[in-house]
Amino acid sequence: MIDVKKLIKIFKDNNINFFAGVPDSVLKNFTNHLDIEKKFEHLILTNEGSAVSSGIGYYLSTKKIPAIYMQNSGLGNSINPIISISHKNVYKIPLFLIIGWRGASKIKDEPQHLAQGRITKQILNLCGIKYSILDNNSDLKEIKKLINHSRRNNQIVAILIKKNTLKESNIKRKVVKKLNDKFLTRSSFIEILAKFLNNDYRIISSTGYISRELYNKIKKNNLKINPFYLVGGMGHSSIVSLGYSLKSKKKIICLDGDGSFLMHLGSTVSIGKYARENYKYILLNNKVHESVGGQSTNIEKVKLKEFSKSVGYKKYFYIKNENNCLNILKKFLKFKGSCFLEVNIEINKQENDLPRPKNFLKIKKDFSSI
Repeated sequence: MIDVKKLIKIFKDNNINFFAGVPDSVLKNFTNHLDIEKKFEHLILTNEGSAVSSGIGYYLSTKKIPAIYMQNSGLGNSINPIISISHKNVYKIPLFLIIGWRGASKIKDEPQHLAQGRITKQILNLCGIKYSILDNNSDLKEIKKLINHSRRNNQIVAILIKKNTLKESNIKRKVVKKLNDKFLTRSSFIEILAKFLNNDYRIISSTGYISRELYNKIKKNNLKINPFYLVGGMGHSSIVSLGYSLKSKKKIICLDGDGSFLMHLGSTVSIGKYARENYKYILLNNKVHESVGGQSTNIEKVKLKEFSKSVGYKKYFYIKNENNCLNILKKFLKFKGSCFLEVNIEINKQENDLPRPKNFLKIKKDFSSI
């Protein structure tokens, strides 16, 4: 395993002080340490392409190599600026990529991660990115070699870090306290919502805990609804829901989280323009990337009521806590027209043994059969 403090020290000793990225479960022990390093500039951004682009701007201003972190599933989001701006055949802007390698060979993981894991090294090779795989502290010397290569040749380099490689961190993030006992958790709201749904509704849920909670509640309560669970593709649940809604007579509900919502925010403008009256969007807003370390999503100052209306949603609803949940939810479900529901969700530590959706082909068949 790798000591996070030693990993941090390597970057510090080699004058890399700028870090930007999207939080990842593999790297959470590393990224949580970045916030306590006073000499580091640390940006938590909404998608990996933005992280790479911020690093490009930083280099143009300072001529210093930026470090960009992400899960390997986010490589797709980062490819455009990597190839069309930073690449050695274009502007030759050096970047140091820190990649959480889900789905690495011989490590048990979910199907979507295994699919991505198998091609991660191929993607880096196709992009001409020199990389090393870090397994333990003895591999840390490879980082200095990569940094020197990047500086000498003005090229992009990367390290791959597998699941469970970084030692547990003793850094604890502050958790927002309950304002009262009536606050909703993600679990309690999803259980309430699921019991309202019938064959008139189709539901598409975002990746992470949201789909896992929904899957669990449906099994637990033996509910006769067949959602489509986005087990990957963070940030795309809203636009998948739009595509489905255009040719369906069903009421479509997109169940999303704030990190996913922000990742491809431009989709919201398209939804506002093209959504029909059967489109309903629910944002479970706890203001953090809860499943990957609790880092802020930076949504705190976004005025979602004004924003949703400005892009074209016909109505905005807000559930503050249990006191107004049932009344607002009924109004939201009955409303004829595209509508946006924000649900204020308490930060709630979730157990890792929460069941995950299985048998994807059956899920697809059941969802599409009606």
